[in-house]
Amino acid sequence: MRLRIASWNINSVRLRVEQVARFVDEQGPDVLCLQEIKCQEAEFPREAFAAMGLPHVKIAGQKGWHGVAIASRLPIEDAPTLNVCREGHARCVSAKVAGVEIQNFYVPAGGDTPDRELNPKFDHKLDFFESLTAEMGRRDPQAPLAIVGDLNVAPGEFDVWSHRQMSRIVSHTPVEVAAMGALQKSLGFIDLPRAATPEPEKLFSWWSYRSADFRKSNRGLRLDHIWVSPGLKDAAFRTGAASSRVHDDVREWERPSDHAPVTADLGL
Repeated sequence: MRLRIASWNINSVRLRVEQVARFVDEQGPDVLCLQEIKCQEAEFPREAFAAMGLPHVKIAGQKGWHGVAIASRLPIEDAPTLNVCREGHARCVSAKVAGVEIQNFYVPAGGDTPDRELNPKFDHKLDFFESLTAEMGRRDPQAPLAIVGDLNVAPGEFDVWSHRQMSRIVSHTPVEVAAMGALQKSLGFIDLPRAATPEPEKLFSWWSYRSADFRKSNRGLRLDHIWVSPGLKDAAFRTGAASSRVHDDVREWERPSDHAPVTADLGL
């Protein structure tokens, strides 16, 4: 069977539930992982998701801020809850679908100043990565695990519009890139979107609202990720190549999120 996993920072699920329905209809994800749902669990539009064919839902909500959810076509089983956010924000939610553990994260953005001592938000971001890296270092790399979400770091030179300029800006600073690299190395995670679109091709998933025409300026960042453990390598490359893409056309829709959805297919 094909298991299509999608990740999307929706920037308010209630505001954009019709866009979610359109995306689900057009792309047919089996599991949809959302970040920044910006609602509490009781406010989540469950009926709308059931109508989309995604009736199984796990939610970690928070009033007005943050919040993550996993909606699935297939039944959901419990998976370990990773309490790696020291501030207690709703930034982590987990599920097991078709035997695959899925951990969905909304990593803190980190504020404006890339200095742990001067900026508590930046320290929180790095602490999140460090706690998650320690957790992954205790895992079995052959267990089927996917880490997805808005990880708020564009790791590579070709994941940002300007490596030289962005290296001084939070989201692409050397210390953040190193923190993400340590997390990826901890279990040998495979970056599926980048495997499907190798460097040096540019690949972005976020564009600022400040640009009236995001394609013309194209000052994007790749902040949204789908990684799989070595135990899912064969499933990810079942056809001989990774099947993963950023659906940047969704960024053109009316009143879009500033993030585009990302999908990856597993052959189970």
